[in-house]
Amino acid sequence: MALYYNEHTILYHNGEYLQASEVKIDLYSQTLHYGYGVFEGIRSYKAENGSTRIFKAVEHYERLKNSANALNIPYHYSSGELIKATYEVLTRNNLQDAYIRPLVYAPANMSFIKNTVSNIVIAVWEMAPFLGDKLLKVMTSSFQRPNPKGFKIEAKATGHYVNSILASQEAKANGYDEALLNDMNGYVAEGPGANVFFERNGKLITPPEGNILPGITRATVVEICNKLNIPVVEKLFTTEELRNADAAFFCGTAAEVIGWESLDGVNFRKPWNESLGRIIQQAYKDRVIEFREHEESKKEKANLLVTE
Repeated sequence: MALYYNEHTILYHNGEYLQASEVKIDLYSQTLHYGYGVFEGIRSYKAENGSTRIFKAVEHYERLKNSANALNIPYHYSSGELIKATYEVLTRNNLQDAYIRPLVYAPANMSFIKNTVSNIVIAVWEMAPFLGDKLLKVMTSSFQRPNPKGFKIEAKATGHYVNSILASQEAKANGYDEALLNDMNGYVAEGPGANVFFERNGKLITPPEGNILPGITRATVVEICNKLNIPVVEKLFTTEELRNADAAFFCGTAAEVIGWESLDGVNFRKPWNESLGRIIQQAYKDRVIEFREHEESKKEKANLLVTE
């Protein structure tokens, strides 16, 4: 049976809870043929009090809506209803620590004409950290991130990830753990599925928005840094500057926070356990299992669920 589901797995599909093995997708879907769809990667955790907590559910489902709108994909779902459905799917699959994959996909359409309807599926499965839990050997990829004038780079679109797959496969074929991609101007952008930070002289530095996917985990790292009084600078930088950093790490919902051992065979100066990244890594782990949510997030979620 597949790694992601078995004969008992339940998913949410267009308002119904169905067995994963029974759900069909139209082979003439515009998403299947052209990569024209949007998705999210979300994690849930077993909280300190034993309950299930979806981390930053509101932010993820709002980004899903924004991605669909950016790509002119019809989107008729409220974040409130999808959050409730996600908790129900987790319950029906008896999962707490889980990875959650909502996907909005297009109907049968072999043309480029705008669709009037769309489909949505929410699947859940157990998944370890996407890049493992050991320090990474990273390689600068020969592939670049797409020109933001050619794509809606801020949208989490299915087709964008062909670029990610090619870069990641190239790195692994060359004996590395993961890739690092530059933008069209030669500045560091991000990993195939994660944002990047590096440490230099007591500060964390990360690429600015514009040529990257503005990650929700990236925003969480900045929140943690603000709380811990760790300076964060957004600026353009090259791989040469990154190779001279004290330490570096990737962050993303699937990867969480994972440190690097080296870039292009050059080891970083500071031991990971002494780095700011290690502090962030532990703070992030503590944050995702906290039962107590920040008052601002609680109010935001309450307002969303009431108004929708």
